[in-house]
Amino acid sequence: MLTRQRKELLLSRLERDGQIVARSLSEELGLSEDTIRRDLRELAADGLLQRVHGGALPLDLPPSPAMGNFSARQQIASDAKPAIARAAAAMIAPGQIIFIDGGTTAVQLARALPADLRCTVVTHSPSVAVELAGHPQVEVILIGGRLFKHSIVAMGPSTLEAIAQIRTDIYFMGVCSVHPESGISTGDFDEAGVKRAISGMARRTVVLASPEKLDTTSPYQIAPLSQVSAIIVHGEAPEALVARYRDLGIEVIKA
Repeated sequence: MLTRQRKELLLSRLERDGQIVARSLSEELGLSEDTIRRDLRELAADGLLQRVHGGALPLDLPPSPAMGNFSARQQIASDAKPAIARAAAAMIAPGQIIFIDGGTTAVQLARALPADLRCTVVTHSPSVAVELAGHPQVEVILIGGRLFKHSIVAMGPSTLEAIAQIRTDIYFMGVCSVHPESGISTGDFDEAGVKRAISGMARRTVVLASPEKLDTTSPYQIAPLSQVSAIIVHGEAPEALVARYRDLGIEVIKA
């Protein structure tokens, strides 16, 4: 099959099925998975589809409002974020070492920790660290680096080096987007790498997903949903929407 024919077939399947799974299609067509992936990369470069882990999705998936700056994001889902934060705080057992990500929901989580909770919080977010400065029982380990102003978090080689030295019980991850096919994603390439590193050192990764993040995509994948232990969503999230994540074997907690 010629390259042009393969690409036309890929676009046709994408329009018909709404997604392309490279492994399944390679088996069906008797082509190598590398060939399929190369064609998908070229089609993505031409602006004809969106590459995701394991295949491709159409371009018309909605972008996430969480791509805005920190100040603007504080106004989004302002009622849902404290509820999600309280549900996350309830998951923490005394004595645990947890990692709290940056972002507006993460700041709410720091505020929601009970005054009598004794634990260790690791964070690369100055905003989270400041919220916990007056907490009587929480030891705070603040990881430094270059300040990424969009999310108010530290990034860079020194950040990654410090992350690699600390194993945590739970990583409460903030993301721009959560999607059943494209997984968890964010708007910055380096930030996606930092989040992957944190998740790799955590026993469990719990995603804090305010309503505007569900069923959206951002440019840079952090990980497929198979690497997520649980997703905390607002209690008013439609059951039909969250059922898609439960069907993947992910625990969905309604706050």
